[in-house]
This record gives sequence, structure tokens and C-alpha cells, in this order.
Amino acid sequence: MEKSFDVVVAGCGVAGLSAAVAAAERGLKVAVLERASRQERGGQSRYTEAYLRMKAIDQVSDDFETHLAENVGPYVDPDMTAEMAQDQASWSHITRSLALPDSDLIGSFAEQVPGTIRWLQGMGVKFDFLPTAFLTKTQPRLLPVGGGQALVDALAARAEALGAEFFYNTTARRLLLDGNAQVEGLLGRRQGADSIRFKGAVVLASGGFEGNPALLAKYLGPRSVYLRPVCKGGYYNRGEGIEMALEAGAAPCGEFGSYHAEPVDPRSGISEPAVFIFPYGILVNKSGRRFADEAPGTVDAWYERVTRRIYEQEEGIAYVILDQGVKEVPNYRLAIRTDQPAIEGATLDALGEKLGLPAGALAETVARYNASCPADGKYDPLHPDGLATRDLAPPKSNWARPLARGPFIAYPIISSNVFTFGGLKINAAGQVLDTDGLPMANLYAAGETVGMYYTNYTGATSVLKGLVFGRLAANHIADSK
Repeated sequence: MEKSFDVVVAGCGVAGLSAAVAAAERGLKVAVLERASRQERGGQSRYTEAYLRMKAIDQVSDDFETHLAENVGPYVDPDMTAEMAQDQASWSHITRSLALPDSDLIGSFAEQVPGTIRWLQGMGVKFDFLPTAFLTKTQPRLLPVGGGQALVDALAARAEALGAEFFYNTTARRLLLDGNAQVEGLLGRRQGADSIRFKGAVVLASGGFEGNPALLAKYLGPRSVYLRPVCKGGYYNRGEGIEMALEAGAAPCGEFGSYHAEPVDPRSGISEPAVFIFPYGILVNKSGRRFADEAPGTVDAWYERVTRRIYEQEEGIAYVILDQGVKEVPNYRLAIRTDQPAIEGATLDALGEKLGLPAGALAETVARYNASCPADGKYDPLHPDGLATRDLAPPKSNWARPLARGPFIAYPIISSNVFTFGGLKINAAGQVLDTDGLPMANLYAAGETVGMYYTNYTGATSVLKGLVFGRLAANHIADSK
């Protein structure tokens, strides 16, 4: 069976839906392929709270571009960095084909955010600076009221009203190429039915590969068995969009061996059962030993790096140990999103036994930590206070207070895989670039199918990346007609 459209979108999260709506608004005939059912549509987008790195409804954060630019690769050749600051027409082949997002892409991303938010407001989406899970933070976070589900609902309703055709329970399998190896459409397969050849310009918006254990092992290594998606929507993201484009000659971009890490309670099955309370206690591994600075700075800026240290531990798990003093932290429950109760022990030995730690190890670790806590200094739980341990390795840089008030409590923590960093290289119009750094005709990408992040995620930009580049891709297709 063959069907012809102007635009074929693979994925029904905010990236794909933004592309679908923007294309339909321009009068284009649109198909949307969604692996899930209509009731489950939206992928990870429908589960996320959708933090947006914005200081006002019409302004991104002050560090939006600089943080992205500073995290595009740890050791970039300085000659190539200098070349990238010049006009693109003068770039050498090597610089043009680097697996890095360029400054024009980052600048366009930032510039397009305010207009994209206004566009969503026109569909009835409301935004506000609502409470977050971060008790200490360096950056503001704007949120859509109703989270990612509100974005999915508004965009899908608009797409349907404009006549976009949705194909549920349909998976994008491979790109269709013409005799010149140019993209002319997409092969999709309805579950339990025949394949459909969808002809038209393709927008790949099918997420990363956090739901594909084979690709996780291939790119992240065998320890990825200790990871799990942050929500059930992540299991739908199996990397086909990325793999089919790479097979067709697309350029990779982003750190394929890494992912966005978030600390979660492995006992919980709810979406994003985050545990951000660890700066007010200590983290121990299965040996009952500390292994990281629990509080190097504000939790919003440092939780990912601390979570990566948790992932490095035996079986990828750790335990945050707290005493009753944590209940004096204002709004401390906001930092504990799990629906599972704390594990309690009247004594440290009792708690250690419940956690399965070696006998006496937890009490010994806490005693050593307590002895290193400062006897003076002002404790300020809502700001980095400089209360640091002394002569302790690893140190704790802030909020170092003795754990002495029982009963003691603990939460297990693993690293969730919110999304993978590796994806496709695009330009500022959302066009996928080939391995020579040139646009591939009729092929676009948006959302986490796009590779942009290295080493340290620029928090609260992921949802914006999907919204912005989905819209840019659709408008470029319309302008090309």
C-alpha cells in the first residue's frame, strides 16, 4: 500500500506534533506515525513535567546559549573552533562535518523559543513558574500548566482539527530512497498488518534509544543493564529514526556513549520517581561507603553529575542516608517524588541491616562523616552555605551537618535514563546533514532524535528542542514547496 503526503512525521511527542501542526497550518497534507495507541500517544512527552529554561514567558535564561556552547564536546580542536566562528561558507570540509552542533544552530534555537511559546499560548496552553523538585537552583524553570500532557493534548487537538492524519500502532521502519539515494518517504508497518509506503518529506521525531537494550549496550556499554527509562513512555523510544538515517548517510551528533541521568527510586513504577534530597544526607554504596560529594552546589546544576557517580557503583545503586533533621528543610517533600516509603531504622546498624549493607559499615561511615562536620558556621538549607567537611575523602562541600537524630531513614537510588544524547546532526532549519556536512533532501529531525548534548545536559532545554525544531522543520518544508 502507498500513501502520498507533503510531510510524513515519525513520532507523536511534542517534537513530532509541533512539526505536524506547523505543517498543517501552512496548508500541507500531513501524516503522523505513532507506535503507541491513541490513548497512549505522546511518548515521553506525555509523562514529563516539561521544565523550560526560561526566566520570563518571552525570555530564555541568561546562560541558555553559553551553557549549550560550553558543552558541545570536551576537547574540540582550537583551530576548528576558530573556524566555526567565521562565516560557514568559508569552513573546511572537516569543520563542516564535525559531529558538533554549530553556533548558528544554538543561536537559532534560543531565538525561536519565545515565538514558539506564543504559538502554544495561541492553542490555549498556559505557562507559569510552578514549584519544582529543586529546593536549591541556579536557573528559573517555566512550566506548562498540566505538564507535557497539556502540550501533547493541545498540539494533537490542533493537528486533528487541521486535518493531519494519524496512523496509530504504526512503526517507522526505514527510509525510502530514490535512484539517487535521496529520501522520498518512509516505510511504516502497522502492528499485525501490512507495511505502508508513506511518500513525502520526512521529519524524524521518534526520540532517542533509551528503550532499546541492544543499542544501549552497543553505545553505552554493558553496564547499561543497570539503567531504565525515567518513565514508561521511554520504552517506546528504540532508536529506529536515528539508525535508519545513519544507514542512509546522515551524520551523527551528540555523545552516543552518554545520556541524561536523573536519580530515581527503583522500587517505584510511577513516572519520574525522583529523589533529589541527597544533598542533606550522605550517599553510600552497597559496601556502605561514601563515594561522591553529595552537595557540590545547587541540586539543579549538580544532580546529573552526582547521579553518574551512583551509576558507577556496584549494581548501579546507592542509598541516601538521612536523619530526622531533614524534616526541618522547608518543603523537603518536594525533593522526594517517589511513591514508596522511606526505609527506617531506629539505629544505623538496624538501617544498614535493612539495606543489606555489611554489618557495622554504615555506622562506621556515618561516624567518620559526623566527625568531619564543622562545629561552627551558619546552616542554610535553601542556598549553598559552604558548610563543608574537613579531612574527609570524598568531601562534602555544603550542608555538612552530623547525622545523629534517629530514627534514621534511607531511599535507594539508581540512575534513570531520561534520554540518550547521541542522534543526528541538523542545521538551523532542522534539515538532517550528511557525513559531508550538507543537507539531505527531504529529511528533517527534531527532539531527541537530534544529537546536541555532550557530558552535561543543559537542563530544561529538551522539551524546547523538540518544540522549536519540529516547527522549524515544518516551516522549511513549506517554504521549499
